[in-house]
Amino acid sequence: MNPIDLRAQIQARMLEALPHPDQAVRAELAEYARMLRDYPERGGKMLRGMLLVYAGLAHGARLEQLLPVAAALELFQNWALIHDDIEDASEERRGRPALHRLYGMPLALNAGDALHARMWAMLIEARASYLVLDEFVRVVDLTAQGQHLEMSWMQTHRFDLTEQDYLLMCAQKAAYYTAVAPLRLGALSAGVEPPATYIEAGLNLGIGFQIVDDVLNLEGDPVKYGKEIAGDLWEGKRTLILLRWLSQASEPERIRAETLLRTPREAKHPEEVAWLHQRLRESGAVAYAQAEAERRLAAGLEALRPVLAELPDQEAAQTMLRLLESLVRREA
Repeated sequence: MNPIDLRAQIQARMLEALPHPDQAVRAELAEYARMLRDYPERGGKMLRGMLLVYAGLAHGARLEQLLPVAAALELFQNWALIHDDIEDASEERRGRPALHRLYGMPLALNAGDALHARMWAMLIEARASYLVLDEFVRVVDLTAQGQHLEMSWMQTHRFDLTEQDYLLMCAQKAAYYTAVAPLRLGALSAGVEPPATYIEAGLNLGIGFQIVDDVLNLEGDPVKYGKEIAGDLWEGKRTLILLRWLSQASEPERIRAETLLRTPREAKHPEEVAWLHQRLRESGAVAYAQAEAERRLAAGLEALRPVLAELPDQEAAQTMLRLLESLVRREA
């Protein structure tokens, strides 16, 4: 199936599961419906849902079996982003103001909770298997654990972190639901036990995806990136790039950077953020992170190729490989 058509079908299936403002009995509930549809209507690349569909097709599932599960995974992405934007005090999402900037935190939080419920409703209505439901539980749980790690480090002003700390957080917060879960859910939706390779390979690919996201946060095109450039610095996130730079910075620069990162977003001076942004871009930390992302991409794809070569639908399997490569390199 053409990726553009598939993306449109997943988005349409998502929106079908959500209330429409025209059907609301009160003006307030029309606004509620608009809020639930806001992030899903902004689109996004639907890469996780598309990866799930191609994985399922490769394992022999039918498209109609896969679309509601893929749409439910994209609903997970959307409600998690609403909550993540609130927790990070983010300014933008997909090129527009974050939902809490448009409607305020309480209403945005409530909308995220409602989308979470709609996610489970979609799976129930699709008569998803117990194994599929259990995988969604794992996705939510691991993502929450990873988010807790990252937020607790910022809240307690931790700077004694290693690259291994970052990789553990990244594996739980982003990598599992970005690559591992779509691969496993595709197989599970086809009634097949997912190959064990999907976990290790998916984690490598998902970590690579997040590292590239960290790079784009510093160097990306604001229009294509869709989020605030240098937002990670305003929010004080511990990225692989930052940890690498801190480990090599002079003591005065390290103290200056840590002082900035301890400061709440609203009290940060733009000049200091610009200074750290420039120092990170000038250092070798960005190139180091990019090389790590490429290494993990290569390792993940190399592990997957022999497994995918055995699947019944080779056209879908090869499309899935290309999608995974574009996911990490942001070419899709």
